[in-house]
Amino acid sequence: MKSEFPQEFLWGGALAANQAEGAYREDGKGLSTSDMLPQGIFGPVVARQPGDFNIKDIAIDFYHRYPEDISLFAEMGFTCLRVSIAWARLFPQGDEQQPNEAGLAWYDKLFDELARHHIQPLVTLSHYEMPWGLVQNYGGWANRQLITFFERYARTVFTRYRDKVKLWLTFNEINMSLHAPLTGVGIRGDASQTEIYQAIHHQLVASGLAVKACHELIPDARIGNMLLGGLLYPLTCKPDDVFAALQENRRWLFFGDVQCRGRYPGYIKRYFREQNITLRTEPTDVEALSHTVDFVSFSYYMSGCATADASQAEKLRGNILDMVPNPYLDSSEWGWQIDPVGLRTLLNILWDRYQKPLFIVENGLGAREKPDADGQINDDYRIRYVNDHLVQVWEALNDGVEIMGYTYWGPVDLVSASKAEMEKRYGFIYVDRHQDGSGTLKRSRKKSFYWYRDVINSRGATLSR
Repeated sequence: MKSEFPQEFLWGGALAANQAEGAYREDGKGLSTSDMLPQGIFGPVVARQPGDFNIKDIAIDFYHRYPEDISLFAEMGFTCLRVSIAWARLFPQGDEQQPNEAGLAWYDKLFDELARHHIQPLVTLSHYEMPWGLVQNYGGWANRQLITFFERYARTVFTRYRDKVKLWLTFNEINMSLHAPLTGVGIRGDASQTEIYQAIHHQLVASGLAVKACHELIPDARIGNMLLGGLLYPLTCKPDDVFAALQENRRWLFFGDVQCRGRYPGYIKRYFREQNITLRTEPTDVEALSHTVDFVSFSYYMSGCATADASQAEKLRGNILDMVPNPYLDSSEWGWQIDPVGLRTLLNILWDRYQKPLFIVENGLGAREKPDADGQINDDYRIRYVNDHLVQVWEALNDGVEIMGYTYWGPVDLVSASKAEMEKRYGFIYVDRHQDGSGTLKRSRKKSFYWYRDVINSRGATLSR
């Protein structure tokens, strides 16, 4: 077998607007759900006051420093950068008839800068934020009107950037709405299962209409979904545990099933019947859902276990999901269990299930870091983590899985999503910014920067197998 990855394999990193851009009220941007959650997606909503502090208001100031960051990404050899568009930067309240030109113009500059460095953008339409006005005035995705507003937003950006962006994603980690409803679908955390799934239905319909619009407006583009890859193993080989794992995995695979197959699967219909969940639908929804994605993208940070035995079901939290710990795995500082082989397993599962190209658009290791006396960060733990996961991607390629690329999460340090932490650092590039807002925002290269550069330049030949 060849040690190199395919020539067309895309290498890069991934960012989110609300975790990197800052400039939270510049150039006409409206408030987003992220702006109202200063403690992260599991924190309380906090009304904004003049002069208050939210680490995300400036974040790492990507809004003003993007040329420097993109230059560093190009130095590493990136061929792809995943970014998101802040919906509230274009439609400040979410329901406007016309977009904010200043917001549109900034993304033009961003995509032009990427083009200058021969880096292809992969753009997420909604990444853990939506205009706060849509929550306040309409009740979030519980209101069917949001389908119209989202389709207007999607058609606006497809039309504007049709010559600059050929890879799109609809909703980031769409299945996380089951665990963080305010961030996912703009409804309160104590909403009923019926309310949550109703909002999810509206979002799935909107996703289908966005796929349709993309195919109409940019025929040479490809548009995918994005799943939180929450792979669960049976805790034991007891049949009840095996079935418990199947059912738990279906809770998040359901989203992919709808977006890839264009209809609700039988197992979710049974779940709805048993839980007395009745969705309000329109006849046009069937046609909207029939517009299926071109590829499947997903995040992968960790795996976990599932069991039918309640006495063994003490769980840990990692990347939104609660999982029963796997006794055979080590964990990161944040308790996220490290399972490179799980990535190969998940790639094979998704390929077998959908037979659509796959794209790993988030994978990475967060750690507390500060420069040593010489100003260096020798992050060998990150190198080992990424190396071991990329080796398993290479194995999956040799299994026959079609994989479009790999964008590492947080190639430059940014604000974490779950708790809005600056101290949880993922980057190959260190940013001098701290939780209290101090720091110069200066960028510097970590040891992993040079390692990842060599991996990309060799198309994976330098990986330690």
